[in-house]
Amino acid sequence: MEQARGHALRAVTRNGKTVMDQSMEFTKQFLRSKSPCAMGFRWFVRNIEDGVSYQKALDTLVAAGRVDDALWLLNNFGPTNAVLELDRLEADAVVFAGSVQVRAGVEVDGVVHVGRSLQAGGGVRSGGDLVVGEDIRAGASIFAGGRLHCGGHLRTDWGVDVQQGVTVGGDLRVAWDLVAQGAISVRGSAVVGQDVIANDSLHCEKNLRVGGHLTGAGPLRAGHGIAVGGAIEGVSHIDAGWGIRAGEHIHASGAIKAGESLAAGDAICAGEGYGVFAGLNVQEDSWEVSGQVCAASPPKRLRSGCWIGPSLL
Repeated sequence: MEQARGHALRAVTRNGKTVMDQSMEFTKQFLRSKSPCAMGFRWFVRNIEDGVSYQKALDTLVAAGRVDDALWLLNNFGPTNAVLELDRLEADAVVFAGSVQVRAGVEVDGVVHVGRSLQAGGGVRSGGDLVVGEDIRAGASIFAGGRLHCGGHLRTDWGVDVQQGVTVGGDLRVAWDLVAQGAISVRGSAVVGQDVIANDSLHCEKNLRVGGHLTGAGPLRAGHGIAVGGAIEGVSHIDAGWGIRAGEHIHASGAIKAGESLAAGDAICAGEGYGVFAGLNVQEDSWEVSGQVCAASPPKRLRSGCWIGPSLL
């Protein structure tokens, strides 16, 4: 079995294996062509033999505690088509150029950087950054002590808790809560089964759907629509290309802008001195159909849209 080298992995069960379908050998001349720092190059020359495999070089660096050098190597030489299959994964740090498939959970004290996809039957816990080039699929909760970057789709059957920001290059699907201390950016659609707590901005390029409450501290933007089962509060500006709907109130400290209709089960309140806008992306003649404003009472400083009364949500 090939694994992410002895000292990097503390516990890998007996069924672990690595399937390589892409080979890359390292030489001093090959590495020098990428202009590494002098100190890192000297260490590499002294500790890694010419002709060693790409993943063996990464494993050796991680096992020696030179995680930053391993990340530099991965960032410069990119992913491979290797697949690491394990029953469970426990490590000080993980830097793997291909895909990682774990039948149970992932427990890593430091960073997790995977060149392609990460799949776990249980939860994924990283004490540092969790960076995956393609998809992340987890059967339980995802925790990152640093940032979370997913180049493809992210899906978990439980919740997500991240101590810095979240970046997802595709769609995001979270069955429970989504909590992030930094900014949240999703290039596709986002569906969260329960609450969203965002202590910075939240930007979703397509649709955003939240089953519970959405609490933020920065701007909230969606390229398409926003639908929240509970309340929207704490955010600064709210901006949606399509409609905005909340089962309870919508409170913002800035402006509220909907490209089409705007509806809340309770009050809609913009910040002091800011307006409420609906129907911004449709003709004024269509406001009665596509620019409706529904709430418990008419919003103060309603600048566009057609007020039609309390919401029927």
